[in-house]
Amino acid sequence: MDQAIQFLLRHGYAALFVFVLAEQIGLPIPAVPILLAVGALAGAGRFSLMAVILTAVLASLVGDLLWYELGRRRGRSVLKQVCRISLEPDSCVRRAEEALSRHGVRLLLFAKFVPGLSMATPPLVATFRMSLRRFVVWDSLGAVLWAGAFSGAGYLFHAQLERIGAVALRLGAGSIALLATALGFYVARKYVERRRMLRQLLMARITPEELMRKLEAGEDVVVADLRHPLDFEADAVKVPGALRLLPEELDRRHPEIPRDRDVVLYCSCPNEATSARVALELRRHGVTRVRPLTGGFEAWRAGGFPLESTTPTDAGRTSRERPFGVTTPSSQREG
Repeated sequence: MDQAIQFLLRHGYAALFVFVLAEQIGLPIPAVPILLAVGALAGAGRFSLMAVILTAVLASLVGDLLWYELGRRRGRSVLKQVCRISLEPDSCVRRAEEALSRHGVRLLLFAKFVPGLSMATPPLVATFRMSLRRFVVWDSLGAVLWAGAFSGAGYLFHAQLERIGAVALRLGAGSIALLATALGFYVARKYVERRRMLRQLLMARITPEELMRKLEAGEDVVVADLRHPLDFEADAVKVPGALRLLPEELDRRHPEIPRDRDVVLYCSCPNEATSARVALELRRHGVTRVRPLTGGFEAWRAGGFPLESTTPTDAGRTSRERPFGVTTPSSQREG
């Protein structure tokens, strides 16, 4: 512990920058402990609290700009890569979309406080063509709130943190082992929960090629698009003839799904998790011939299969109701 403090005293700003940047780009390195520690040292007069906050904000902005640029260049495919790093990869995309739909650009103010949203938000807003200037302003404000909250807590409670550090120093390696064990149990629990969920969602899929053959053969197949309305804001196309069905509408709208024909569901989440959950629910409602589309909408598009333009009704909102007034691809084509 004493060696760690001496290291921070010598390299505090540089270490803070590296830890915050590492966390923002997705490495499993928590930045909050070092924010608290350097904030406590600032409270003891060893560092400048303002410099601590600015260092953390700069590092955070560098990482977020990287994800923003990847989202701008590569679109929604980046979100799946981001969510693979999350402890809840199968719900990460949907959670980020729901949060953005509810809060709009204000999401950037608190996303860093919510596990799973910090990395997903920059590429998500980039897919809606949020301007770089607008992103930098709101993301910087969010970084100031985040860095200020934790370093400020360290600054205000530095005396208490010093006593906690002294206790940990007396406990020695035992305290570190205890923390590592607690973290290991948390990660293991998340892993077990995810494996259990994936086993529940395990069912036969249909590939884009198989679905295309059925459509070309004129088979009466019902295709349901389960993507979030924000997906339509970013990309106003769908599988031809697909019915828009939000998962939260299932209890009310499941009678619209025929029971006597094949039903194919697709979404834009990793492992087709949303499609599989809805398929299980439809089976409980008596729709037995239902399968998720392997790879979801991205696999259909990547295969070069036909796409159909959507309407504002399909998207579930008009252009006047967009979450933060950014330009979508569809509005660019219309203008």
